[in-house]
Amino acid sequence: MSRSPLPPLASVRVFEEAARCKNFTLAASKLGMTQAAVSYQIKVLEERVGAPLFLRQARGVELSPVGSKFAARVSEALDVLSDAFSEAKGLSQETLAVSVIPTFGTNFLAQRLGTFQLQNPKIAVRVELSEHLSDLASDGFDVAVRGGHGPWPGLISHLLMPVRFTPMLSPELLDSIGSIREPADLLKLPILSDADPWWKLWFTAAGLDDGDFPDRPRQQVGPQVLEANAAIAGQGVAMLTPAFFQNELSRGQLVQPFDLVCDDGSGYWLVFPETHRNSLKTKRFRTWIEGEVAALDT
Repeated sequence: MSRSPLPPLASVRVFEEAARCKNFTLAASKLGMTQAAVSYQIKVLEERVGAPLFLRQARGVELSPVGSKFAARVSEALDVLSDAFSEAKGLSQETLAVSVIPTFGTNFLAQRLGTFQLQNPKIAVRVELSEHLSDLASDGFDVAVRGGHGPWPGLISHLLMPVRFTPMLSPELLDSIGSIREPADLLKLPILSDADPWWKLWFTAAGLDDGDFPDRPRQQVGPQVLEANAAIAGQGVAMLTPAFFQNELSRGQLVQPFDLVCDDGSGYWLVFPETHRNSLKTKRFRTWIEGEVAALDT
């Protein structure tokens, strides 16, 4: 099967970056080129296409209708070409780069990752903790674990588990008030991250309303792993996900005073670019992590 004549790869690469930045000067900076060189490569490509790819405006450039459709296909094609090149060099399946939200990373993934390495000794895993929604393609990640309602544009999303939460505290803090018999008793103690909407959801499910809450300074500690450490140290009651703190509960470092566990409709998701759907390392990681989640006693 014969192909239509292909444009210069250099022009295509420049076009992709310019389409991403929507700014020739910024694209030139990222590519290590001059703005004039970027403009020239775009002109070469437009001549080959036979239509403008950008609309030049007073404040910058915008993709034309033709350019917008072309940009989506170009990015996909370059991703496929990049993967093919990496695989040809024997690199693509050697390293799996994972972006993961902090508590899922520290209290779930890190505690189990050794089994994935044993099952896949030829794949090295690089993990980076981040609360931000990383752009997987530009930041060099193969997969990510995100919290939210999903799905995300341009990404394949697989729900790993729903987000669930319930109050936990240290045995020592519990003993400081004798016992906790009903949810209202928690309000006698310091509440960690009481500005977190999970508290209102849980107290409402427990039968309390806003009028039952005492006035106190609003504060936010941070990721669950930080709140859990503060709770273990006796600093207050934390709203935590039981699946992430099974070890602390079994060791008696934390106590879950009530069986009531709530959710907010969100979840923890495994996501990866659509172009990675056939990547062997991505498939293996998905199969493994879904198996680990299924084995949880939640």
